[in-house]
Amino acid sequence: MERLFNLDFQLLHDTVLLAIAVFFLFLALSYLLFNPVRKMLAERQNRIKADIDSAAADKEDAKALKAEYDEKLKNVDKEAEAILSEARQKALHNEAKIIDDAKKEAQRIIQHANEEALLEKKRVMDEVKQEMITVASMMAGKVVAASIDTNIQDSLVEETLKEMGDSTWLS
Repeated sequence: MERLFNLDFQLLHDTVLLAIAVFFLFLALSYLLFNPVRKMLAERQNRIKADIDSAAADKEDAKALKAEYDEKLKNVDKEAEAILSEARQKALHNEAKIIDDAKKEAQRIIQHANEEALLEKKRVMDEVKQEMITVASMMAGKVVAASIDTNIQDSLVEETLKEMGDSTWLS
């Protein structure tokens, strides 16, 4: 019998053995190579997915922070105005306090000057009285020397005091 495409029993046997060897080789290689590669690809895919999820979460956080920052920027003018207003109020309060303190100090200085003037006036009055007493003593001495009686002497002292009067002390 003539063979078709040179198919004989030996060729079929070799083909079957080759197919079985390729099958076992495929199983061995899939166990040794394909499974680790599949596992590595799955891990890489999971890592990429986690990175994408993390990037999406970071993007959402960034959007939230940007919105918060924009809101703060909108409120910055209001906050600055509030701070300036508060500073103005404090400045006005301090100004009023300084003015009040200056007025009190001026009043105290004026009062002190008035008291000092009164004391000086009293001192001058005492000096004038002492001077009058000295003058009166000298007059009395002259009167005694001139043999004037005490009535005349008293009338002279009284007359001198009346001439000087209180208006002399007050001016």
